[in-house]
Amino acid sequence: MSLLLGVDTGGTYTDAVLIRDEIEVVASAKALTTRGDLARGVEAAIRSVLERSGAAPEDVGLAALSTTLATNALVEGQGGRVGLIYIGFPTRDMQAHGLAEALGEDPFLICPGGHDHAGAEAHPLGEAEIAAFLAEHRDGVSGFAVAAQFATRNPAHERRVAELVAELTGRPVSASHQLSARLNGPKRAVTAVLNARLIGMIARLIGRTEAVLERLRIAAPLMVVRGDGALIAAEQARARPIETILSGPAASLVGARWLSGVQDALVSDIGGTTTDIALLRGGLPAIDPAGAQVGPYRTMVEAVAMRTTGLGGDSEVQVVTEGLQGGLTLGPRRVVPVSLLAVEAPEVVRPALEAQLRSAAPGEQDARFVRAVPGQSREGLGPRDLAVLERVGTDVRPLAEVLRARIDHGALARLVGRGLVQLAGVTPSDASHVLGRLAVWDSGAADMALRLVARKRVGSGQVLAADAQALAQRVVDQLTAQTSAALLEAAFAEEARDFGESPQVLARHGLMQAGLAEHRGLVRLSAGLNLPVVGLGASAASYYPAVGQAVGTQMILPEHGGVANAIGAVVGRVTMRQSGTVTSAGEGRFRVHLEAGPRDLTDQAAALEVLERALRDRARAEAVAAGAADVQLSARHDIRRAIVDGREVFVEGVVTVEASGRPRVAAG
Repeated sequence: MSLLLGVDTGGTYTDAVLIRDEIEVVASAKALTTRGDLARGVEAAIRSVLERSGAAPEDVGLAALSTTLATNALVEGQGGRVGLIYIGFPTRDMQAHGLAEALGEDPFLICPGGHDHAGAEAHPLGEAEIAAFLAEHRDGVSGFAVAAQFATRNPAHERRVAELVAELTGRPVSASHQLSARLNGPKRAVTAVLNARLIGMIARLIGRTEAVLERLRIAAPLMVVRGDGALIAAEQARARPIETILSGPAASLVGARWLSGVQDALVSDIGGTTTDIALLRGGLPAIDPAGAQVGPYRTMVEAVAMRTTGLGGDSEVQVVTEGLQGGLTLGPRRVVPVSLLAVEAPEVVRPALEAQLRSAAPGEQDARFVRAVPGQSREGLGPRDLAVLERVGTDVRPLAEVLRARIDHGALARLVGRGLVQLAGVTPSDASHVLGRLAVWDSGAADMALRLVARKRVGSGQVLAADAQALAQRVVDQLTAQTSAALLEAAFAEEARDFGESPQVLARHGLMQAGLAEHRGLVRLSAGLNLPVVGLGASAASYYPAVGQAVGTQMILPEHGGVANAIGAVVGRVTMRQSGTVTSAGEGRFRVHLEAGPRDLTDQAAALEVLERALRDRARAEAVAAGAADVQLSARHDIRRAIVDGREVFVEGVVTVEASGRPRVAAG
């Protein structure tokens, strides 16, 4: 049988794995993720795994890609500049569901149009305003998003805007009704904005990955992992990149189940940028009914119920100088570890660290560096942003040489958010090098960087730590504490019982902390997780044994857990879901809301049958297009009724069709 190739591009490492007969790991390999050109890391990982296995390229029958790229981009606030066309909504709705926050400083237009709840046109579409908006912003954005009132009941206005965008700008457009069949316009708009922001980024990754496969003479079709763990074709991921948020975490869940065989557990996957935690029940990951949440954004994307925290091996170590004790916090931003940057640019990093150590007084930007990321769009940058970017140039620079005034800090933050530059600084990975737990990069540079940060002073006037070793241990202890809190939050969020406080409060409550410490006073307190934790990620073996002790449970660290995402990428299934609605249009009239527009029937069963047939056709077609073989279909009807004048009447029916099958594998 053909071999299955799984690839995962994480924030720090790109993993590749070969699996035979879906039951045996043949070989695995890692390469550094190359942010400027992700394909270089992908190619290095694939070449390495082929060499280790001795397999020929023609033996590969299926290639699948999981990625944290979209997840990390949303957590770190990165992505392309977009324009939103918001149709038929009041201005106040811009503040609902974080829409204004998701849009940031990007342009938007609120214009007339939209439909009512029954699918009838509420107002004519403001095409003149839309055309003017497109003309003004077509050269300043990478794509457009459109959300119209009740577009899931009648998408005619969104379809017309998509036509105008194509005709007048040639830019990609994300229409909200194509991303979700549910109501809630502002939330659909958030999803469309984030989708538009990710299109260029994901398209580049997929395109470059396909070029790598072709260069390596691997003719297998390329699949991409969706946020619910299912596989989709590369073309579908290009059009709907928002569905790949939580792709990496979802793949890790599938991989965790495959590797460990556990039925019930918390799965915690630590990467370079994030820690992703989810619950396995009966061997299956739960799907979040409210839609995937990543960082501050709640989307309408169907995905695993995953809690993603900006905490990883490459999280930025931030010094808290306020208060007498001071302290540390990690994340949520990822930075390049100083020890890694010193390997890539030793002629800059080591001399700069040595010069900073010779200074009698600690500097605000000590042990911090910046470098440009080539090939990124500069659309919409202001003069100061461009000036700071010019100072960065093409080489690695100490950050103190780039920031000349306080106002430059805002420009730098915008450049980081757009993915145009990367910051480097002290991270848990550097701390692990100082403690001797890691030895893959420049441990000497890590030691110098931690010595620089350790001599910073807190509110009492005392230095933060006595030396690099002491600071390194504090950093690792802080990672243990933040990971433990994240696990407890995830557990409390899934508890059936309401304890009267939020999961965030409960995880950090004094009684909870006393119970974890087995308090024995006048009151005896004990607490801990009541199910095991499966720890995944390249650095899990370094950090997670202490985490298991901290939360009082068994920590399972499976073999090949460092490449669980890549494994999960190729052992999943293709699954497509389509949903639609039938509403009451009056006594004895049932309105079927179809892609082509509403259709009225006089029989409830007939209306539901028409909708189910249309959804079956769409779901099957999407599954086949995604590469599924032996497609199996199932349908579910959820009917809402009400009592009116003593009799039961039909209110609404939601039909959901699922098409599922294993991906087709080319003969080896």
